[in-house]
Amino acid sequence: MFEFLNDSVTLTAMTALLGLFVGSFLNVVIHRLPKMMELEWQAQAAELRGETLAERERFNLATPRSRCPHCGHQITAVENIPVVSFLLLRGRCRHCKAPIGIRYPVIEVLTGLLSAFAAWRFGYGIALLGALAFLWTMVALTFIDLDTQLLPDNLTLPLLWLGLLFNLPGTYIELSSAVIGAVAGYLTLWSVYWLFKLVTGKEGMGYGDFKLLAAIGAWLGWQLLPLTILLSSAVGAVVGIGLIVFARHGRNVPIPFGPYLAAAGVLALFFGEQLTTRYLALL
Repeated sequence: MFEFLNDSVTLTAMTALLGLFVGSFLNVVIHRLPKMMELEWQAQAAELRGETLAERERFNLATPRSRCPHCGHQITAVENIPVVSFLLLRGRCRHCKAPIGIRYPVIEVLTGLLSAFAAWRFGYGIALLGALAFLWTMVALTFIDLDTQLLPDNLTLPLLWLGLLFNLPGTYIELSSAVIGAVAGYLTLWSVYWLFKLVTGKEGMGYGDFKLLAAIGAWLGWQLLPLTILLSSAVGAVVGIGLIVFARHGRNVPIPFGPYLAAAGVLALFFGEQLTTRYLALL
């Protein structure tokens, strides 16, 4: 029935197109999920105080419809075609001409490119399905963390369990390695967190980072955790120093670590074995 997907060019093109539309949806997730979490926290706090919050407009990933933040114009389906609509509208709202953030098409293109590369790398099958779920979640987590310095359990915990489920048949790694990877990933950063806190009295990272590395370990196994930590730490150090030196980023202003973990996880998914082999060869 899906024989045409065995052609790598067709599969890559179709997966890239799918990735563009998923990227459009991820823009909604990145924007709304933190707000949904905040509303939920407010409701829980009010309940503990014995208060009743005033009824609010329903707010989730589907409701209300997306609208311009400047004039409230509801975005139509024609105005929501990934990348194409942005180009046709010349990056401005059709109603009030206010600029549309360049990040929206950037996320769509990034998701499309990652999806296409996954199709080329894994081919048609369960490995591609899992890789897409992994990549899409990583994109959402990266930009949520950049915006809010949060890595929501709503994404990290399902990602962890999905990794274990996909590795039941050994899709990427043996199940035993995946389980050890999840445990080791969490405990590694948990140990660093407490060591840093005991030495400095400050918190060096959030619990979401523990869960994200645990999820990466569940997908890729404990064998790739050293590479993931090394890559994320190296990139994080370079970017952090660059922000402090060139962007005058305050040393006491926290820098989210989640994006570097996510980037390292993506690299490990695609090139983990090759990078590990070359690193060991250099040693």
